[in-house]
Amino acid sequence: MLIKQDKNQARQKRHLRVRNHIAGTAERPRLNVFRSLKNIYAQIIDDEKGVTLVSASSKEKGFSQYGGNVEAAKAIGAAVAKKALEKGITEVVFDRGGYIYHGRVAALAEAAREAGLKF
Repeated sequence: MLIKQDKNQARQKRHLRVRNHIAGTAERPRLNVFRSLKNIYAQIIDDEKGVTLVSASSKEKGFSQYGGNVEAAKAIGAAVAKKALEKGITEVVFDRGGYIYHGRVAALAEAAREAGLKF
């Protein structure tokens, strides 16, 4: 009997493996990305204190378009970068969350770079 592999469980294992090497500090916090089928979320986290400094998602009140496409990811990347720059955060460590750097994850990262974040 064949057992189908759980893709989300494999992603979580990849994410834990990467998190053993990546950590956000006060000087250079971690930009974390989570994507679901319908939405995309981004957080900037200081792992030393365990605090989320900035967050943006496609479920926020001001966001009106569908959150499961590349255009939404670009908008969220620009929004999280804008909020970070307002708080004085210019450099981050990018954490792709176990996802491949492609599609929505890559679009969010490129939009954040274009808006002024360095990573």
